[in-house]
Amino acid sequence: MTDTRTHLLTVGRGLAAQRGFTAVGLQELLKAAAVPKGSFYHYFPSKEAYGCALLESFVKGYKADLTQTLDNTALSAKDRLLAYFSDWRLKQCSSRSEDRCLVVKLSAEVADLSPGMSAILQDGVGAIVAKLASALRQGVSDGSIGPTDDPEALATTLYQIWLGASLMASLARDGSPFDVAMAATERLIRRP
Repeated sequence: MTDTRTHLLTVGRGLAAQRGFTAVGLQELLKAAAVPKGSFYHYFPSKEAYGCALLESFVKGYKADLTQTLDNTALSAKDRLLAYFSDWRLKQCSSRSEDRCLVVKLSAEVADLSPGMSAILQDGVGAIVAKLASALRQGVSDGSIGPTDDPEALATTLYQIWLGASLMASLARDGSPFDVAMAATERLIRRP
């Protein structure tokens, strides 16, 4: 078995993705992980510290996953962007809650709950938007994406469109909002 700290983060990621952070009590986490309470406090001084570690682990893994899409230089910049958003849709529509994005699930919940957790999410989102902006600049340069005056603003807009689509897909319990988001994305990056 992996080390206890990693195991607690893995089990907690699944629970938080399914039910949210505040809805998962410490006893439920410990029972699901089959870990005694003392072990939890050996690694995390509080539930908030655990939440910060959980989000740091998620953001680190998410950044590593970008090598498959936004960092894949074998594809044109346009194809990298579309692959990233296609992967987003696939994960958000997955029947496995642990495949879904914790930024989507927890952003509103932790914004007022924990400045530390909120800062980790904000930094993670900032890194993703920076990668999107870089891909947009590369796409303008390689001709696969239409010109844009402000790649950072367009990257932010695209991210916000997809974040909204994720919330709407959760409400609708289907992937149709992602169809709208993909169509908007393709319009916004289209060459004239």
